Amino acid sequence: MNELQKYLDPKVLSKITRLDLQARLVVEGFVSGLHKSPFHGFSVEFASHREYAPGDDIKHIDWKVLGKTDRLYIKQYEEETNLKATFLLDGSESMQYGRDAARDGLTKYRYAAAAAASLAFLLLQQQDAVGLAVFDEQVKSYHPPSANPNQIKTLVHAIDSVQPKAKTSLEPICHSLAEKLPRRGLICLVSDLLVDVEGLIKGLQHFRHYGHEVMVLHVLDEDELTFPFQGNTMFQGLESMGRLLVEPRSLREGYLEALETFCRDVKRRCVANRVDYKRISTADHLDAALLAFLAARAAAARKAGSKR
Repeated sequence: MNELQKYLDPKVLSKITRLDLQARLVVEGFVSGLHKSPFHGFSVEFASHREYAPGDDIKHIDWKVLGKTDRLYIKQYEEETNLKATFLLDGSESMQYGRDAARDGLTKYRYAAAAAASLAFLLLQQQDAVGLAVFDEQVKSYHPPSANPNQIKTLVHAIDSVQPKAKTSLEPICHSLAEKLPRRGLICLVSDLLVDVEGLIKGLQHFRHYGHEVMVLHVLDEDELTFPFQGNTMFQGLESMGRLLVEPRSLREGYLEALETFCRDVKRRCVANRVDYKRISTADHLDAALLAFLAARAAAARKAGSKR
């Protein structure tokens, strides 16, 4: 394994307290691993080139890229390529879950924050504009998209300043932000999605109404996905849900079935509304989030190219 790639492991990354350093190490480890990966086709140059299509002016062909890849790519110019991306980061109390959080600090929120910061760092490296909204029942911190290289420090400070402790109220958050971001761009929601599905879809539809690309990174803790608990267990509910003593082995099958049904329903409805969906576990290396993001961007670029 490349030395930098070890930082894609969330347990290794959680030992680094500075989120801006985490983001840089994740991106550098990810990029260094692309060359040995089956995902090599997802170039980090995705924002500055697109594949040649019949009818394109050959004077815009990038001959250096042709020499390296034996494929024709068109150079895209600043007005054509600059992306405005806004990350919506769930800062509600349920995002504080992490069974070993007291030891290694790895909660859903810290994992989601590392994923969002890493993607922001990657986009800023491409001279794209990146913004952020951290929310629970309301928007706790909002920073409009900017391509300033110092934007990553602003976003990291905003993320670190939030202590997840309130309920989630996603639908009105989406409606409010959709009105602030009328220009077409990219919206990336990073959340555990413990919300009403109808409200979630209505909120995402508002962004789609304004022509935004939308993707959802559904972050769940490994415990939520496997329900590994044994023996009588006291579950402490988050977001004012109280406490409950249960024998978890009797609930495991029904719980996992209900979770899969919920996730399938969310994914199906996202796809029906042309929203990219990716479920990610806090046990997954961070390249899972980056690859999902690049795959969605590559697909969007192909669609845009086919319409030219």
